[in-house]
Amino acid sequence: MKIETPNPLQWNFSERAKGMQASFIREILKVTQQPEITSFAGGLPSPATFPVEIMKAAYDKVLSTNGKVALQYGPTDGYMPLRQWIADSLSENGAKILPEQVLMVSGSQQALDLIGKVLIDEGSKVLVETPSYLGALQAFSVYRPEFHSVATDEHGLVPSSLDAIAEGARLLYALPNFQNPTGRSLSVARRQELVETCARLNLPLIEDDPYGSLSYTGQPSPKMIAMNPEGVIYMGSFSKVLTPGIRLGYVVAPLPMVRRLELAKQAADLHTAQLTQMVVHEVVKDGFLDQHIPTIRKLYGDQCQAMLTAMDEHFPKEATWTKPDGGMFIWVDLPKHINAMELLDEAIKHKIAFVPGAPFYANEPATNTLRLSFVTVPPERIRAGIEVLGKLIKARM
Repeated sequence: MKIETPNPLQWNFSERAKGMQASFIREILKVTQQPEITSFAGGLPSPATFPVEIMKAAYDKVLSTNGKVALQYGPTDGYMPLRQWIADSLSENGAKILPEQVLMVSGSQQALDLIGKVLIDEGSKVLVETPSYLGALQAFSVYRPEFHSVATDEHGLVPSSLDAIAEGARLLYALPNFQNPTGRSLSVARRQELVETCARLNLPLIEDDPYGSLSYTGQPSPKMIAMNPEGVIYMGSFSKVLTPGIRLGYVVAPLPMVRRLELAKQAADLHTAQLTQMVVHEVVKDGFLDQHIPTIRKLYGDQCQAMLTAMDEHFPKEATWTKPDGGMFIWVDLPKHINAMELLDEAIKHKIAFVPGAPFYANEPATNTLRLSFVTVPPERIRAGIEVLGKLIKARM
């Protein structure tokens, strides 16, 4: 029986909920689902790289040999054999990472949320790159911090700029490898300087590294957690090297910190799916990624070069852009008078999509910037789409 109520329920949302904002990229993706749209917008891995048959075989093996364990609740910190594999893979250059330092999470976005929950109070000072990963800004914003933008240049984050702004900061969030959104990477010298500076300033350094394996040359850069395991929180993910659909990431931190993160995760979801962790361990334990990742690098490298070549041909000389040697993104700076949000409206009319750069800034957004992703678009569509976009930009010169 339906209950008659005199008035609709008036929801009294928390101040935190009132401050939540939708991801601009996710809103754009609703438009790009249309097959006629050439989308340079989403930071989605190419489905051509998903090892479907390998994953299927791993699911079959895990369920047939250890199904009752795989389908049961698991420990909050995660499946120990996979945590051991991750710890071993990060133990380099004399650094020894323990499996007890590894916490499995439901995608690295959950790691960002847990870090925010553990380290950020309302009004806390949080340092981020300029520009920074939109998903991190969104995750941290829930805890209502005060963002401070760290200076960057064509080589990425500038460590020497930290002294002037680091006092009282709870954390510095950085993506050192093929950064989202710019595609820039920190040099070895800057990594060392950054780690040393953060240690001197007693500033926790968050090293978010979803793209580190995607160097087109195959030459990995040293990880900052190996330079200072007691001062760096490392975030990794299987989304870019296997598939994002499994929603499996991990965070590696000093033991006191990882214990707090574990407690926060217990309150959030008890644990990450045991079945998924066991399947991923079955896939990676015998070296599959050593054969699989080079195919991803080759595909992405070819498509990146196709986009760069098309941009050289069709974009006006007044525009500048990054030339990444890995990852999934190219960052474009247009002449100051061109508003990328207005350009997007026009581009969508011509069946082209990209992400305007302004949402990636915590403060003082640059409205003349945009991010292009090339990994899900074949070279012929890249060339055609960049030609159209170049004409639209030139029309605004």
